[in-house]
Amino acid sequence: AGGIATGEGMAAVFALGAEGVQVGTRFALTEESSASDAFKQKCISLKEGDTILSLKKISPTRLVKNDFYHQVQELEDRGASADELRSLLGRGRSRRGIFEGDLVEGELEIGQVASLIDTVVPAEQVVEGMMKEYYEAVEKLNRIVF
Repeated sequence: AGGIATGEGMAAVFALGAEGVQVGTRFALTEESSASDAFKQKCISLKEGDTILSLKKISPTRLVKNDFYHQVQELEDRGASADELRSLLGRGRSRRGIFEGDLVEGELEIGQVASLIDTVVPAEQVVEGMMKEYYEAVEKLNRIVF
């Protein structure tokens, strides 16, 4: 699911036969999002490769590589059980990271497309921008195909 942050990406999946898209990360990084400003600023500074899929034993989650991620990785590297991983997560780490802005010890979950986003703008601007990009991409595809 997800992986969509631009109108071009939306056009691409529709061209491949999708009937809808799920946009999460892009809206998590808008002015209206309840995520902390510290979290939003961290995420818009991310580059490709700054996140990694982790926690596969319990619920695959893409994390920003911070101290919390390294704690998870240490547990996973030594073969920790799902219960051990849940214990680490059960300390309110997601709330601390995303909503309270603890960028060191907090769990920073964000989609891989975060590296495509470099501004925090109103959600309305996101929708308008994505739709404009989408229609431009469709028009370009139509010129190529027809």
